[in-house]
Amino acid sequence: MDAIIVLVTTSSKQEAEKIIQSLLEEKLIACANIIGPVHSLFWWQGKIDTAQEHLILMKTRKDLFDKLSERVKALHSYEVPEIIALPIVEGTKDYLEWLNKSLG
Repeated sequence: MDAIIVLVTTSSKQEAEKIIQSLLEEKLIACANIIGPVHSLFWWQGKIDTAQEHLILMKTRKDLFDKLSERVKALHSYEVPEIIALPIVEGTKDYLEWLNKSLG
């Protein structure tokens, strides 16, 4: 199983919770954490911008990334939401088994 962590930033905790709830119900993620608020600095429309955001860390499988990212785009308020994935290179056997069983 290729497990990944997907990172998404949102404009509010409520938006993060809405996205997570939908992805959990659709079994596209096994679990998620909301961190925030975080202070973000980034390039947008030719200039450096800043925002207070909430960061979501979602655990899933690589084969679900495309479907997950399409759902996030549909639910997200940003024109170009951050949706990136990092591999989980190691994990306890019990946790990784639970993660896999929790997904569709």
